[in-house]
Amino acid sequence: MPSLKDLRMRIRSVKSTQKITSAMKMVAAAKLRRAQEQAEAARPYAARLGQMIGSLAGGFGPGEAPPMLVGNGSDAHLVMFASADRGLCGGFNTSIVRETRAMVRELQAAGKTVKLLAIGRKARDVLRKELGHLYVDQIDFIGKKRIGFADIEPAATRARQMFDAGEVGTVTIIYARFKSAISQEVTRRQLIPATIETTVVKPVVTGPQALYEYEPDEEQILQALLPRNLSVQIYTAILENLASEHGARMTAMDNATRNAGDMINKLTLNYNRQRQATITKELIEIISGAEAV
Repeated sequence: MPSLKDLRMRIRSVKSTQKITSAMKMVAAAKLRRAQEQAEAARPYAARLGQMIGSLAGGFGPGEAPPMLVGNGSDAHLVMFASADRGLCGGFNTSIVRETRAMVRELQAAGKTVKLLAIGRKARDVLRKELGHLYVDQIDFIGKKRIGFADIEPAATRARQMFDAGEVGTVTIIYARFKSAISQEVTRRQLIPATIETTVVKPVVTGPQALYEYEPDEEQILQALLPRNLSVQIYTAILENLASEHGARMTAMDNATRNAGDMINKLTLNYNRQRQATITKELIEIISGAEAV
């Protein structure tokens, strides 16, 4: 049984930990608000760009579409997986690692050649021993207070160069889509060939409809939009992943703070009981000694 001194030191230690987790929770909440605003602001642009590409792609016949729409014939698959650069965010990084590992196994079972591009430090370090031989590049954002569009360009450029060179035929990114502070959904999104948006419900138009003429033609517009769409989709995924990370960290630190409070209550109860037992024992010894005299 621990002594009273040991219990006091344990209570003091847990209280210090509780202060740290509480402060981290507030910091994560502040960062979450900004990251959520960024992610939600990027969604409409990325969705509209995808719809525009889908509209333009409908005008091509068989064999006429650009390679980034239909592929280049390569069986190799580039998997980009985004995780956090820091820990203490619950099972956030673990879920990304699990999904990446599952996808690699699926592709290898299907006879595909798999290459990995790691965005973020935590999942990269976990998978290094098992899948490190598949890595083609590694990117992190350590030291950056705010992730900008230019920060993801190295990843987009590397993926585009590998596709143009025929090294890979399909590019997919794995990230956590932000739903709420307590809910993040691990998502696979195919980037190349570009995913055509087919879920857009067009309004019913009666009467004469407008005819659109493109200048330059559709092929030249797509040649300019497809590389930009790749960068936009990666940037949107990173923003979603960042908001999910802060939400997971805030939730994890909130749970840690609550657990620390429960532990402090239990330790305080044990301390008081042991202290009362010690006092009672000392009183009994004094009374017994007085009676013996």
